[in-house]
Amino acid sequence: MATKLLIEAIRDGLAEAMDQDERVMIIGEDVGRRGGVFRVTEGLMDTYGEMRVVDSPLAESLIVGVAIGAAANGMLPVAEIQFLDFIPPAMDQLMSEAAKLRYRSNGDWDCPIVIRTPYGGGIHGALYHSQSIEAVFTHIPGLKVVAPIDPADAKGLLTSAIYDPDPVIFLEHKKGYRSIRGEVPDNGHTVPIGKARIAREGSDLTIISYGMYLQESLAAADAYVEEHGGSIEVIDLRSLKPLDSDAILESVMKTGKALIVHEANMFGGIGGEIAAIIAEHAFAYLDGPVTRLASPDVPAMPFSPPLEQAFVRDKNDIRAAIEKLAAF
Repeated sequence: MATKLLIEAIRDGLAEAMDQDERVMIIGEDVGRRGGVFRVTEGLMDTYGEMRVVDSPLAESLIVGVAIGAAANGMLPVAEIQFLDFIPPAMDQLMSEAAKLRYRSNGDWDCPIVIRTPYGGGIHGALYHSQSIEAVFTHIPGLKVVAPIDPADAKGLLTSAIYDPDPVIFLEHKKGYRSIRGEVPDNGHTVPIGKARIAREGSDLTIISYGMYLQESLAAADAYVEEHGGSIEVIDLRSLKPLDSDAILESVMKTGKALIVHEANMFGGIGGEIAAIIAEHAFAYLDGPVTRLASPDVPAMPFSPPLEQAFVRDKNDIRAAIEKLAAF
């Protein structure tokens, strides 16, 4: 057990998997000598060679297509898309091939690929390097989507994703790479896909979040309780598809109030699905409206610092939402 940054935990997870299984390979733009644009794969080519850490052309469709082909031939590919914003050229490979391979072959073929990709804003990345479009992938049957922010969770979910028979979109918040630190087990650590984590226990109100907004939610909950008292529970989804509906419902049935917080746009975001689950299965337990706090419905996060700040929801915005919901 050692304290590590999020980026270090992901790198360690990759190295551990490559040490233990020769089928694990990495492919993506600049993942080799450069170590990726954020240096997540730094040093791995030196250790495992150019046949297992492959620098690809600047072609996302090729990256995912090669990963599918490698998986069909017995490999366990981990493909990196340099930014989630760059993934549209690979959508046909993901939607029409990877997501459907096991179903269309009646289980004769698996597609055990991992698509690692940084997402989210807050680093002045502007329109093409800041998007949170994770909900797009949750709407594609056959794909699994995870978004860990805790370093131990990231390493454990990465291991689970590598050995999952279905394609997994593995989202890494770029702002969290070098700002989130935690204790990480050394070897053999796994976290099951589809299970949420109670990041803060409470009984009066439930906040449901993930990614960097989980950190803001925890800070907002601490500040509110310090001033007003009470008890707020915070759920880290970790896995967006499959969702841990049981954990969500159990918490909301206990607290009677639900606040869903995410960085993606409000309309069409994962919060709408969570709200529907709560409304359908826990309506009788609610003491207030199911509430969502999300980014405004503009095309992307602006570059201008004041506009970027206006786009971002921070602990103060979340605290205000808590106060409004707690008043019911």
